[in-house]
Amino acid sequence: MNISSAILHIAPARLEEARQALLGMPGLDIHALTPEGKAVVILEDDDSEAAADRYVALHGIPGVASVAMVYQYSDDESADNEEVEA
Repeated sequence: MNISSAILHIAPARLEEARQALLGMPGLDIHALTPEGKAVVILEDDDSEAAADRYVALHGIPGVASVAMVYQYSDDESADNEEVEA
């Protein structure tokens, strides 16, 4: 599991277009969006590689000028399920 957050800067003239594109991305939630074009998003993925691909995709959304990751957490669920031998 991979959870991360980012701040996006979006051209105000393309804010609605970018918002619609963001809403179409699975596992992405918009937590804040200002009229000036700043957005805070949370992304959830199954693995780190998929998360990296999604950050690349964020840069390709029309109107997005910059993407800055603020937080990232990754957990290997299989490690939690292994038995520890004493």
